[in-house]
Amino acid sequence: MHILFILMLCAYLGGNVYIYIRGLQALSHFPPLLKWVYSIVFWAGVLAMIFVFLLRNLKISATWMHIFSNIGTGWLVFTLYMVIALLFFDLFRVFNHPVPHSYIISLLVTVCVLAYGYFRYQHPDTQVINIDINKSLTNSASTVKVVGISDVHLGFGTTKKQLRNYVKMINAEQPDIIIISGDLIDNSISPVEQQHMEEELSELNAPMGIYMAPGNHEYISGIRDCIAFITQKTPIHFLRDSVVTLPNGIQIVGRDDRTNSARKELSQLIRQTDPAYPIIVLDHQPYELSASVNANVDLLFNGHTHDGQVWPLNFVTRKLFDVSYGYAKRENTNIYVSSGLSLWGPPFRIGTTSEMVVFNISLKK
Repeated sequence: MHILFILMLCAYLGGNVYIYIRGLQALSHFPPLLKWVYSIVFWAGVLAMIFVFLLRNLKISATWMHIFSNIGTGWLVFTLYMVIALLFFDLFRVFNHPVPHSYIISLLVTVCVLAYGYFRYQHPDTQVINIDINKSLTNSASTVKVVGISDVHLGFGTTKKQLRNYVKMINAEQPDIIIISGDLIDNSISPVEQQHMEEELSELNAPMGIYMAPGNHEYISGIRDCIAFITQKTPIHFLRDSVVTLPNGIQIVGRDDRTNSARKELSQLIRQTDPAYPIIVLDHQPYELSASVNANVDLLFNGHTHDGQVWPLNFVTRKLFDVSYGYAKRENTNIYVSSGLSLWGPPFRIGTTSEMVVFNISLKK
């Protein structure tokens, strides 16, 4: 893990050195003062990303940290697209066909792409999935509406105002059940408590309850602090290697995150359920999908991947995971891997989408 972090940091710094040098070349005929301004602004953006991680646990104004976080993490994606654009134009230089003003063109294209990505992030989609389960409930109902969300990442990135909009979006669907597949909290519980986000979370409305399994970011934020906040200040039922059976017979299994190497096997948890009634499993990271299929789980709901969040990283997640995004059916098991209602870090969705998932479940009468 440390080696991977070092490699990523070297790639980030190396990419920015490349962009910086190409920028100085573009400014070669301009006054020295403009070059100094360019240098200061550029390296402030580069270092902002590093400082975001160093300062995330400090009690700084949420508004300022939100701005600082967007600039710092946004610079990651700025670096990615500027490097791609500049390398594209440098290919023409290699073959003695330089494109005039290639740096300015690259900058304009990158800014436009980021603006589009920010707009897409601010306007989540609603995915509607219709599922038939050949099981009955204990009452006479034959349909259940379940809203599934994951990867909200509350903190300095996803603010109280954004959460308020998410809650309205969820409640507008009038769900019977709300399920959350991990990473409700981002990197620290401090900004969540500082902004009193429990006020918005307490407005979530589902007659049959709200259920959540932990993600890796609950561990990053401090699993004990996250559990205390969620269970003591919100109506969310926190399921950590535990099972809850609803009055109508639906059973919800919440697995602990893979971060905890001592988490229980799914087979152990399934033994606490009745196969005659519907079984929903919440498991943040979409590994070991076959375990849910073998256990005859009716609905497996995952998150974590963000579908790569920005192109071309979605190609990477598709190589890493059997199902990296969307719906799949394996035997009797319905699998859905969500790209997340919000996101981690850079506030952009490019080639992917933020989403809420609505499961319309039909059952035997």
